[in-house]
Amino acid sequence: MVDVLLGIDIGTSGIKMAFFRPDGSVVASRRQKVSLYAPGPGLARQDPDEWWHLICQSLKEMVTADFLSMYRIRGIGAAGQGWSMIPVDASGKVLCMNPIWMDTGAADIAAEYEAKIGKDKIFRLCGNPMDGAYTLPKVIKLRREEPVLFEKTAAVLSANGFIAFRLTGVLSQDISQAYGYQCFDIRKGCWDQEMCRQFDLPMHVLPPICSCDAIIGTVTAEAAAATGLPEGIPVAAGGLDAACGTLGAGVIADGETQEQGGQAEGMSICLSSCLAHPRLILSCHVVPGKWLLQGGTVGGGGVTDWLLDAFCGREMADKGGKPYEDLDRLTESVAPGSEGVLFLPYMKGERSPLWNKSAKGVFYGLDFTKTRAHMIRAGLEGVGYSLRHNLETAAEAGAEVSQLLAVGGSTASSVITQMKADITGKRICVPGTAMETGLGAAILAGVGTGLYDSYEKAREMTLHLTRIYEPDPAKREVYNRGYKKYLRLYEELKDMMSEEENEA
Repeated sequence: MVDVLLGIDIGTSGIKMAFFRPDGSVVASRRQKVSLYAPGPGLARQDPDEWWHLICQSLKEMVTADFLSMYRIRGIGAAGQGWSMIPVDASGKVLCMNPIWMDTGAADIAAEYEAKIGKDKIFRLCGNPMDGAYTLPKVIKLRREEPVLFEKTAAVLSANGFIAFRLTGVLSQDISQAYGYQCFDIRKGCWDQEMCRQFDLPMHVLPPICSCDAIIGTVTAEAAAATGLPEGIPVAAGGLDAACGTLGAGVIADGETQEQGGQAEGMSICLSSCLAHPRLILSCHVVPGKWLLQGGTVGGGGVTDWLLDAFCGREMADKGGKPYEDLDRLTESVAPGSEGVLFLPYMKGERSPLWNKSAKGVFYGLDFTKTRAHMIRAGLEGVGYSLRHNLETAAEAGAEVSQLLAVGGSTASSVITQMKADITGKRICVPGTAMETGLGAAILAGVGTGLYDSYEKAREMTLHLTRIYEPDPAKREVYNRGYKKYLRLYEELKDMMSEEENEA
């Protein structure tokens, strides 16, 4: 029988699952679309029970008798979107919808506690800003606004922690997701009891912190019946989706960097020392003894999907199973710089490095000579500028990057990937699998069970680069000018954006 590992990826737009051979190749996979609820301004919710239902449905389709006769499942790992807040009671029942990373409904609470405790004191401990999108303000909001529900809360779980709990019945908090709490000591890797008191946070709702490759339990009889998985399979704690994707892309050493072109754009720089920047995101890597300095924006695949819908016609773009074909063709019909058209990709506020929930998407520079192709290219260039903005902010903290390992849906487009290389001035390498996040989660289970004797060995076996994009020096000056105008445009408009948010 062939050994395989199961990797589960709880993303914003969907859930991906795959069984991987030890060399990283995929045996079987499924993807399920996830519902997103927006019950009010700034609110974005998902139902964790829906995640579990979809996972069970997909696994029952994949794990047949024939499958189990050919493959031995050695372990399971899950990757989860960051800043989830999933309260469960003593029986494991989910007590409310999950406010996901895009949810800014706790912004006022974040501002209140930042003023009460002090911005610098919070940052010194956790290496992150006090922002309403993080997990901790959402927990405080639940305690304050839903005291009856909070009283029933046995633990607050991350996205991957919830899936691990459904599989094993064990409550856990992996170290890579703990950065969502400003009471987490990111240098020592533990909860800070005094800071918990200052945040009025009862520590009983915080599960003990464990390493991401820790085997927290095995598949229970109940989970086996629901999924079709054999009982007793080891389950790793798992980790943050960005960190698992970083591992799956082969980023495990100091200075190596993952670029994530998924629903949101992002970058994760691997560090062997704890370097923080107040306008970036710092987490522990899923690889022990490493940190990730991250930039995460709301643009990226979401902006690309919007461009497809708004300017290409989704029914035309999807024809033939090649959603980027029309987008690439129209983009290439316009010269770099979009003939002066600029786009701010802040379609649902903005995270790093602006941290402005009032930020808006903006087109600038239109006239009667401009076409939809100009707007499409400008839209994609705006996403590239947001990536450059995060990379340059990271350099201020001393984190230098020589090349990027790119993952996510946007790598399907050579035009978009080359554009990012030209805008950032960085070489971009694309690994051979489109499921790096699930692979990273599977690698955690592989290390935890001993299938891989080290992360270096896992990378050696699973990393296969397929494409390399070098930045074009001839386009550098055009993009330098565009980037300066991009930064200035936001500075000129940010006060108006805040005024309009207040008026609404």
